[in-house]
Amino acid sequence: MIDYTPLWNTMKEKDISQYDLLNHGIDKRTLQRLRTDQNITALTIEKLCDILDCTPNDVFSFKKEAD
Repeated sequence: MIDYTPLWNTMKEKDISQYDLLNHGIDKRTLQRLRTDQNITALTIEKLCDILDCTPNDVFSFKKEAD
């Protein structure tokens, strides 16, 4: 399962809000997908990394689902 907790932590550390993401081309639908740990495209991950000046490890992690 994908977990975007690292994204929210990175945003907090860099003082970047969801509104800032909207102003940099991340749309509302994508933000909703991020909030609910749904899949996003690799292009979106690249955009987030460019906006936040970070790596994909700072955006998401994988969690194993409980059996």
